Amino acid sequence: MRAILVGLGAAGFGWYKRLRDQGLLAAVVEVDPAMKEKMNDDPFPFYASLEEALLNEQVDFLVNVTSPMIHTRVNNAAFDRKLAVLCEKPISFDFEESIEIVSRAAREHIPFMIAENYRRLPFIRKMKQLLDNGAIGSISTLDVQFHRFHQVERKYTVSVLDDIGVHHFDMLRYFSGREGVSVQARLYNPIGGWKEEGAVLNTYALLELEGGLIATYNASIAARGTETSWWGNWRIEGTEGALELTNKEIRIIKDGKSTIVDDLSGIDETDTLAEFIASLQQGREAETSGMDYLKTQALVHYAKLSSETGTTTAIKVPTI
Repeated sequence: MRAILVGLGAAGFGWYKRLRDQGLLAAVVEVDPAMKEKMNDDPFPFYASLEEALLNEQVDFLVNVTSPMIHTRVNNAAFDRKLAVLCEKPISFDFEESIEIVSRAAREHIPFMIAENYRRLPFIRKMKQLLDNGAIGSISTLDVQFHRFHQVERKYTVSVLDDIGVHHFDMLRYFSGREGVSVQARLYNPIGGWKEEGAVLNTYALLELEGGLIATYNASIAARGTETSWWGNWRIEGTEGALELTNKEIRIIKDGKSTIVDDLSGIDETDTLAEFIASLQQGREAETSGMDYLKTQALVHYAKLSSETGTTTAIKVPTI
């Protein structure tokens, strides 16, 4: 299989090395010609025009690592040629636009996956395995704490939910196996947080999932205290114990005993690219397909609406 990579920025270069090293890269598209220096003397065609690359290259899929504002144009250009797409999150910052893109992919039977990578980390897969095997009985509550100081230059206005929180909301769905029902959220900037027009640095949310399961979420990208890992610190209470994740350490608390889980065997440890390739070869929907990702983006979308209205807001995922 061969791919066109669109975008050679910081994230795009990581994808470049991955595709190159696995013999999947056919060509690169990047509007900034200075970025070509990253490729050194690698012999791959470099295009400043996506349309030109699509016209000249015979490929099986496209990897979209452009700025979020460009995602829709790139995705539609690939869909016009019936090319499968692996796209970095978000599909679009606009929920309705995301629905339109996913609807088109489904309507035209074009494979479309979002690179939702946190749930593919080995210790996260192990957590899921333990939960599914009843290590702490049935889940009672979930609590997520995420705190970092993450002020970096972007081409768009920063939002803790759009940038990082969407990963954590996806993990809530993944761990629990349940979808969102309602959300009460407050998006705000802390006193002393950096000034950036439109930026949202902190979020507190209480989510109700199917079956009356409650999850709490507290996040900041302007925190000056001890930082959590990027995937956050997790406490999942169950009817027979609790499961905690701090950094990469999994701990089971049960019957008054605390046990560290360091055996990560027996899990399906693959990254997003391997999952995407496998889904294409097997003719199945990818685990984090666009269709699935909409259910995660819905949590983000309605959390924002809840904060704007000051009310508990029902979560509605469109039927496609």
